Amino acid sequence: MKFFYNIVLFIPFLFSQEPDPIKSGIAPYQNEYTDEYDVLSYDLEIGLGEESNEIVGKAIITLIPKKDIDQIMLDFTGLSIQNILINSYNANYSYKNGKISINSKEFKVNKALSISIEYSGKPDDGLIIGKNVHGNRSVFADNWPNRARFWFPSKDHPSDKAMVNFTIHAPSKWNVIANGVLVEKPKIANKNAIGPKEIRRTWKWKSSVPIPTYNMVIGAAELDITTLGIANFTYSASSLRSDGSIEVSNWTFPEDTEKSKPSFKRSIEMVNFFATKIGPYPYEKLANVQSSTRFGGMENASAIFYSQEAIAKGRNIESTVSHEIAHQWFGDSVTEKDWHHLWLSEGFATYFGALFFEQSEGRDNFIQIMKKSRKRIFQSKATDRPIVDYEIKDLYKLLNSNNYPKGAWVLHMLRGLLGDEIFFYGISKYYSKYKNKTVLTDDFMRTMEEASGKNLQYFFDQWIFSPGYPIIEFDQNWIPKNNGNGKMIITINQTQKKKWPTFIFESKICWDNNKCIPVKVDQKTQSFEITTLIEPDSIYIDPENWILMDIQN
Repeated sequence: MKFFYNIVLFIPFLFSQEPDPIKSGIAPYQNEYTDEYDVLSYDLEIGLGEESNEIVGKAIITLIPKKDIDQIMLDFTGLSIQNILINSYNANYSYKNGKISINSKEFKVNKALSISIEYSGKPDDGLIIGKNVHGNRSVFADNWPNRARFWFPSKDHPSDKAMVNFTIHAPSKWNVIANGVLVEKPKIANKNAIGPKEIRRTWKWKSSVPIPTYNMVIGAAELDITTLGIANFTYSASSLRSDGSIEVSNWTFPEDTEKSKPSFKRSIEMVNFFATKIGPYPYEKLANVQSSTRFGGMENASAIFYSQEAIAKGRNIESTVSHEIAHQWFGDSVTEKDWHHLWLSEGFATYFGALFFEQSEGRDNFIQIMKKSRKRIFQSKATDRPIVDYEIKDLYKLLNSNNYPKGAWVLHMLRGLLGDEIFFYGISKYYSKYKNKTVLTDDFMRTMEEASGKNLQYFFDQWIFSPGYPIIEFDQNWIPKNNGNGKMIITINQTQKKKWPTFIFESKICWDNNKCIPVKVDQKTQSFEITTLIEPDSIYIDPENWILMDIQN
């Protein structure tokens, strides 16, 4: 009987050929993603089998046109389509080159509708199906940057965030994690559930706030679930608890549960720190998940996926955990509208991930982290390009030192310029204004200008939209006086490449035992004067490490 059911199940594969997949990570062409329509929600039903590398899926996409249009384009690739309906009626569509083009007269301005798509096949990417690091079967989504399209049809771009609901039929011995909250206790799957006819359980997860498609994930495997406890100071509007707190848990392969504990033991402390510093935690839970992601960590909203290999080897990845938890606020809740503004995600997560260790381990530890980041910037070829670099067409090449450590240094310098009180007030204001929305760099700049009362255009122009950093050389000239104080003339020369800007920054010039004067550097060559009784033994700049610069002397 089981053999018969399997034949019935896979009939679609025999008659509906899977097309070749497109290449992932290609930046969209100009105006590929417009606001002609807004996706409100994805209801995704996925059937999984213990031995099959193929899936059966059904996606119900609820959307609303922003104007009268006759065609809607969705991203989808490498899987076969069995049927498409619009509001329960057969749709006229074409499917090629990674796009589903759906034509209809039903697409009327502000008229919500549902598109139902039934599909099946073996995902070529995005949903990783196979053996985990211990040789056991597992299924994990890994969508960044635009690989959701390999396992469910979508508007696969960060500019359009939506809610997502998952119904997953998975082998009975597996546990299934996904975004949002588990809406009911897993139960034995109905015999008519899509996918292989074996004993399975049905899991239903539901999100309550919109997230980008690259965050929409499932994970299914034999997993231990360890509840770490409750984060008490989140006051999240999406929390299911009356006190506004959320549950923090770990999902690990049984072989690695003990090994994972050092990495995740301070997760609750991290959530509480960021909630206090930024604003309420934005999601229903926080699950740390050992997975088969190709990255060291992937910040999926409320269900963070970490490298299975790192955890299996017993590595302490606590710095990655801090980074990924910070992403829940920046990248997930406040999302870059365009991939080329990725620093708004990765630079923020890098800096705030480090800030956790500033408060827990001390300022000296934090400065060492920033110095290591600075060294990476100095050694990187990416520094010869601006952080926001529209010439990059391969999205994977955005995972560079500009968007990570240099983006973090931009925030650090802004903090030094504005001071802690104004900086963190501005950060909280920015988060509050744009949570669950999308942003560009100008949105952040304007918010920080409002918070500080300063014109910050020059700051963002030179650090975000221009390449490089200041390379500083000192000239010193001591002029003694016979009747008292002498003076030291200090000339600062910016010697960076000609195509890099002349940087403007505020700092301090100091000598001997931390005697300092404030300076504003805004020219290629600039002189400053200090008066002392005797010639200083040492001259130095930026004693508190606030400025990203390479001092040659």
